[in-house]
Amino acid sequence: MEESDTLFGRYEIGRPLGKGTFAKVYHGKQISTGESVAIKVISKEKVKRQGMMEQIKREISVMRLVQHPNVVELKEVMATKTKIFFVMEYVRGGELFYKVARGKLKEDQARKYFQQLISAVDFCHSRGVSHRDLKPENLLLDDRGNLKVSDFGLSALPEHMRYDGLLHTQCGTPAYVAPEVLRKKGYDGSKADIWSCGVILYTLLAGFLPFRHENVMTMYTKIFKAEFQFPPWFSAESRRLISKILVPDPESRITIPAIMRVPWFEKGFSISSAFHSEEPTSNKAVEEDSRSKLSSPKFFNAFEFISSMSSGFDLSGLFENKRKTGSMFTSKFSATTIMLKIETMAKRLGFKAERVKEFKIKMEGKSEGRKGRLYVTAEVSEVAPEVAVVEFSKCSGDTLEYAKFCEKDVRPALKDIVWTWQGDITGNGNIEDGAEGPTMGQ
Repeated sequence: MEESDTLFGRYEIGRPLGKGTFAKVYHGKQISTGESVAIKVISKEKVKRQGMMEQIKREISVMRLVQHPNVVELKEVMATKTKIFFVMEYVRGGELFYKVARGKLKEDQARKYFQQLISAVDFCHSRGVSHRDLKPENLLLDDRGNLKVSDFGLSALPEHMRYDGLLHTQCGTPAYVAPEVLRKKGYDGSKADIWSCGVILYTLLAGFLPFRHENVMTMYTKIFKAEFQFPPWFSAESRRLISKILVPDPESRITIPAIMRVPWFEKGFSISSAFHSEEPTSNKAVEEDSRSKLSSPKFFNAFEFISSMSSGFDLSGLFENKRKTGSMFTSKFSATTIMLKIETMAKRLGFKAERVKEFKIKMEGKSEGRKGRLYVTAEVSEVAPEVAVVEFSKCSGDTLEYAKFCEKDVRPALKDIVWTWQGDITGNGNIEDGAEGPTMGQ
């Protein structure tokens, strides 16, 4: 790519940053703000040829779920007929691996990175995501020295579990992988992640791996037995913590909440406000917050909306299999009008409604269902000055009850403001089935 290339008129594409089997990463700049970004360009042909489409779908799904200060942010996904583009946060400091390769870290510095790693991993686990390939090469550092977890291509969601509630795919890097993963009998992804975090902490403090041998099978034997030694410079507190993490039996391994209560870990640690970003707020807080902001919704990453409308820009197979037709629609009405309409609908249906953000509302069902009360959120986002996207999501409750709610209640109640529903062949708008999607600027 030439430096003069632009991506859909929104990003300038600059120098290459790295290259993989089916992707290249470039430095980019958002034209409207001048913000630096990283743009991963993926060849659709290579991905399909190597059977990696599921991995790409998984990475998109996961990165949309795990928005946290210590996780690399996925800003947008775009596509042409031949390429997929991940627009991501640009992390300037490089891999933590290179810092460790120069030698062991001081305890305070290692503790800081470990605290940020545990914060990120705990957040991922709260969203049902297991990373499954935690290692210093996948931990990046920003220009302030803060850690960012990256590379969710091997991560797993609850739907990847088998009937026994366990994961069975062997993956990860041998030196960092938990013994239960190697045994091929099924494993809990979150507990396996904790083991990897322990290996990382040891490596940061030691400057080398706890389990290492030129013969892979010998190394596996050491991992199965948790056979390692502490260098003399390790503090007694760090030794105790690592000894509780690197336990072969996952049921006996320390949990993340317990790690966070260890005095060595607690030193200088504060929980990120990101843990509370999705919690409902009081009406008073919402009113104060809305007065301090402009009365317009956030700009929506429009790739899902566009891909569902245009065969030439088809990314319909790249998003969560669990997303059902009928949970998202477009409207030509203002965000304020749409929110009022949704609130009126909720009241009529007997739902308790509360605004958690100015353009996001949470609704609680009036009665207990098969899996408890149904909790649904609706969020209005802007894709263009005269086009808004409204997305409904189930927070808890029975999936069939939610599907019935969308089909039997939401559709009739909001028909006056709907332009078209996602996945519908026809709608109130004139969407041509054969329309071409955006292409790269030359």
